[in-house]
Amino acid sequence: MSARGTAAVQERPAPQPSADSLQGHVVIVTGGATGLGRAVALEFAQRGCAVGFNYLEMPGRDVGAQALLTETSIKACGVGCVAVRCDVRSRDEVEQFVGHVRQRLGGVHYLINNAGVTHDGALWRLTAEAWREVLETNVTGAFNCMHAVAAEMRAQRYGKIVNVASHQALRPAFGVANYATSKAALIGLTKAAAVDLGSSGINVNAVAPGFVKTELLTQLPREILERAEHASVLGRVAEPEDISRVIAFLCSEAARHITGQVIVVDGGLTLA
Repeated sequence: MSARGTAAVQERPAPQPSADSLQGHVVIVTGGATGLGRAVALEFAQRGCAVGFNYLEMPGRDVGAQALLTETSIKACGVGCVAVRCDVRSRDEVEQFVGHVRQRLGGVHYLINNAGVTHDGALWRLTAEAWREVLETNVTGAFNCMHAVAAEMRAQRYGKIVNVASHQALRPAFGVANYATSKAALIGLTKAAAVDLGSSGINVNAVAPGFVKTELLTQLPREILERAEHASVLGRVAEPEDISRVIAFLCSEAARHITGQVIVVDGGLTLA
C-alpha cells in the first residue's frame, strides 16, 4: 500500500469490553425513585456506576419514602449515591441538582432523562394546565437537564445521554395528545442534540418503550394489561429490566458509534 493510501486510514483505539465500560463512572437518572427510573438506577449501580437521581413528591404517592429505599438499594451495590428532591421544570433546581451530584460523586458521564408525567384526556377536554405540565416536564425538563450537563461533557469530550420517549410518539392511542406530542418532541430534541454535541464526543439517543410492568401499570384493571399483552407481537408486557438494559447498552462502549437514534423496545407493539 502506498504511503498516501496508508495516511488515509486513521487508526482508532479499540472499543473496551462493554461489560466493564460503566465501572467507576457517574450516571444521573431523572425520576429515579420509582418505576422504570428505579430499574435504570439499579442497573447502572449493579454495573459499578455511581448514581445521582432526583425525585418529586406527587399527590397520593409517598415518593420520598420510595426514594430512600432506592438510595439504600443502590448503596448496597457498593457505589455512591445522591438523591435530591428536584423539579426538572425549574432550570435553577436542575443546575443545583447536577452541581450537587458533580460535587459529591466527582463528575457526570451519563444522563438518563426518564422523568415524565401523564394527564390523559380527549383533546377537546384537555385543560391548559394539563397540556402545559406534560410538555414542561417531559420536554423542557429533559432540555434543562441536558443543558446542565452539556458544558462538563463537552469539556471532558465524553458523555452519553439517553432520553426515554414512548411508542406513543410513533403510534398514539386515544386521549394522549399532550403525552404523545411531548414524546415526539423529545425525539426531535434527541436528534438535534446529537448534531450539536456530536463533535464533542457525546452520544445522544432515545429509547421508546411500549407498556412496561411498573407498579402503576399493575394497578390498572387486568383486562387493560391483557389487552396490552395481546397487542404485542411477543405476547407480553416489558419488564423494567428489558428497558434498563438497552439504556445501559447505549451508554456502553459497544454503542460508541450510535447517536441520534430511537430504539423502540415495545415487543413489536408498533408492528401490530
